[in-house]
Amino acid sequence: MSSLRVLFLGGTGTISTACVRAAVAAGHDVSVLNRGNRDRDLPGGVRRITGDVRDAGAVRAAVGEGVDVVADFLSFVPEHVETVLSAIEGRVGQYIYISSASAYEKPPRYLPVTESTPLRNPFWQYSRDKIACEDLLVGAHRDRALPVTIVRPSHTYDETMIPTTGGWTDIARMRAGKPVVIHGDGTSLWTITHSDDFAVAFTGLLGNPAAIGDAFTITGTHAPTWNQIYGWLADAAGVSDPRFVHVASDTIAAALPDVGPSLVGDKAHSMVFDNAKVTRLAPEFRTTVTFDEGARRILAFYDAHPDRQQVDEKLDAAFDALADRAGATD
Repeated sequence: MSSLRVLFLGGTGTISTACVRAAVAAGHDVSVLNRGNRDRDLPGGVRRITGDVRDAGAVRAAVGEGVDVVADFLSFVPEHVETVLSAIEGRVGQYIYISSASAYEKPPRYLPVTESTPLRNPFWQYSRDKIACEDLLVGAHRDRALPVTIVRPSHTYDETMIPTTGGWTDIARMRAGKPVVIHGDGTSLWTITHSDDFAVAFTGLLGNPAAIGDAFTITGTHAPTWNQIYGWLADAAGVSDPRFVHVASDTIAAALPDVGPSLVGDKAHSMVFDNAKVTRLAPEFRTTVTFDEGARRILAFYDAHPDRQQVDEKLDAAFDALADRAGATD
């Protein structure tokens, strides 16, 4: 494929940073537009544009006379999408919208989930907003041939992101010998994807005419249990005998309203996906980083960056109370 002019709205997040690296490695001319608040290393040659993606004028200026692809990682509600479209429509060959696999119905009626699985999540507003954005874009494609591609990632991580309910607080509790709360019985299957693997499939969609007007799940095939995920993190943290306590998801959600919707609206269910559709367009896409390795990378990063080891005291106290209710004692 010839070199493409690609503008990332975002470009320094958990997923988008890896996608920028992969796009540059593929030989594309890459720019990123964001507010410059995240200190992320990007490859040489990437054009950094500081601006607010909520400002149509800033987006319009970044697009200039036109680009081949705009990859939007920062639109979360229809108003965000409308702002972007007002700035780019007619001046872009492909608009890639990053939605979410959490938009698929919960609980799923069958596994694996495919792109034809209905979009419905009554538990999580974030997911419903993503569905509304997709509805807007599908309508724009049908009505005026908007060259849109929709991408649905599930739980995608890199070395900076701990995928558990408590993040670093869970690791600190493990190392302190305190009980660590796992939702449900820990046996549900959870597809977890390293951002470097995701980026391979994503790059295969850039400028691909077969991707226009369609939606693609990108998740990989690695679906361990939550017990395995927490166990691998404990191993990587050097904790040989972690104290895990299992608590019903609804109970955790009631105690922790901030994490409740994403728990009961996503993580509480077994989620396994069929990636055949995207693999047809990106045949090199596969899972190369499983979470046993991912956990080691995460702990190596956090141990090398003590400033990132922040314990949430409110969350820590809530975990103590949940563990006590479940019968765990120090």
